[in-house]
Amino acid sequence: VQLQASGGGLAQAGGSLRLSCAASGRTFSNYDMAWFRQAPGKEREFVAAISLSGSGTRYTDSVKGRFTISRDNAKNMVFLQMNSLKPEDTAVYYCAARPKGSILTMARQGRYDYWGQGTQVTVSS
Repeated sequence: VQLQASGGGLAQAGGSLRLSCAASGRTFSNYDMAWFRQAPGKEREFVAAISLSGSGTRYTDSVKGRFTISRDNAKNMVFLQMNSLKPEDTAVYYCAARPKGSILTMARQGRYDYWGQGTQVTVSS
């Protein structure tokens, strides 16, 4: 699976951005999808994940209620709607894919086989 993330940019605190990730190469609906992020000087961390059907989602606590992950299997796309942005959301955001797995392991980046190139999100205060 080839993944291409886009939609990053500069936003003010309290603003919104919508990230997109386009997938190609394999049957998209066979893969769980996720977003991870890496802030300067920090390790990459889990943000959100969605099951292959879209029926199951997980979020890291710091984005619950602010971010929403969704997917469109007909268009081979996954999205991350980010609202009420905070400066601490500043990071490079990566989309990732893995074959269907347990919802219990959705946050484990080692379980993801395919990664996009990342898109920069910068939130100013």
